[in-house]
Amino acid sequence: MSQNHHTDYTSRFAIDPAAAAAMGTDELRHNFHIEDLFQPGRISLTYTHYDRMIVGGAMPVATALPLEAIKPTGTRGFLDRRELIAVNIGGGGTIEASGQSFDLQARDMLYLGMGSSDVSFASADKAAPAKFYLLSAPAHQAHPSRLIRLDDAKRLDLGSNEACNERSIFQFIHAGGTKTCQLVVGMTQLAPGSIWNTMPCHVHDRRMEAYLYFDLPEAARVFHFMGEPDETRHIVMRNEEAVLSPGWSIHSGAGTSNYAFIWAMAGDNVDYTDVDPVAMDDLR
Repeated sequence: MSQNHHTDYTSRFAIDPAAAAAMGTDELRHNFHIEDLFQPGRISLTYTHYDRMIVGGAMPVATALPLEAIKPTGTRGFLDRRELIAVNIGGGGTIEASGQSFDLQARDMLYLGMGSSDVSFASADKAAPAKFYLLSAPAHQAHPSRLIRLDDAKRLDLGSNEACNERSIFQFIHAGGTKTCQLVVGMTQLAPGSIWNTMPCHVHDRRMEAYLYFDLPEAARVFHFMGEPDETRHIVMRNEEAVLSPGWSIHSGAGTSNYAFIWAMAGDNVDYTDVDPVAMDDLR
């Protein structure tokens, strides 16, 4: 773990499926599981070698937190050659960027295009601080920054109570909406009594994915399933923890209660339907 003035960061190397299949619990968690995203008064970042995605969290309390460049980005400013999406899962907060100010309530999202500067995060009330979930990927073009509220997202209601997967999907980034270079982000909310997400499952070799599980009671857990379809593994997730999913891996989960999760992708393709479905008979 390395540090800047307000920022902690670490790196994760890419893992191939044969290596992952041989890992035990501690090794799987070390390579794919991300905890301690939201630390009071800190920005915590994980630089991954999956499509160079950065996954992190910012939790401002008494003072604003500046978005500082880190060594792995190799640039003077964090967003000199990157784009960023911040989703607020905490109390009300404000993001300043390039002289603009954006107010975010819970489950609002802000997209910041390549070249955005002087970015900082603040909370409206230090007793109920904002929690900004951060996702950043390399960019090749500057797109306009845009605030997207939950009501602005494209909503899909899917599943059924009988299959324990009744859920609402909110696509923050979609065709005809906010333009990005490669970041795609959305949120899924499971209905009470439903526990399964992304089952039947799929893989998409052209882009990686990260999940942040939240809105979990303190004693609840989500069993996140990963691995090649015929060589699956699981990672036990607490509230407000994230997990990385390489392109070769399934990404599915079942919880001890209902929950919400934010899914984010980066890579060659932003088409939601560009997936390879996995038949239930092929799961092992």
